[in-house]
Amino acid sequence: MRTLLFVLALAAAQSAVAHHSFAVFFSTDEKLVKVTGVVKEFHFSNPHGVITLVVPQGNGTTIWRAETNSPSILRRRGWTPESLHVGDKITIEGWPARDGTQYMRMQSARMADGRLVGQPLG
Repeated sequence: MRTLLFVLALAAAQSAVAHHSFAVFFSTDEKLVKVTGVVKEFHFSNPHGVITLVVPQGNGTTIWRAETNSPSILRRRGWTPESLHVGDKITIEGWPARDGTQYMRMQSARMADGRLVGQPLG
């Protein structure tokens, strides 16, 4: 019985750690970051979706990652797994990572023609 309780407590603790707070990783104190690039990957998965962009920088490119909401929230805002495709040119705006990496929490995404993808996630 003691072992079972220990295992259950350990599982609950791991579950709590798995989901992080927005404010721990992303800064709302700074202006939103806006980057334009080509979709390299779009993961429409739990706990959060992720968009990976190849962004021109100087004479080369750099990689930016944007975390989205969960698929259930994305769907309520008009997103589907087919909203973005590898090769699409898009502009993403969002809250920058606190650690200064090329990572953000997405607020909105626009196609190259200016169309909003779904509704802003604000």
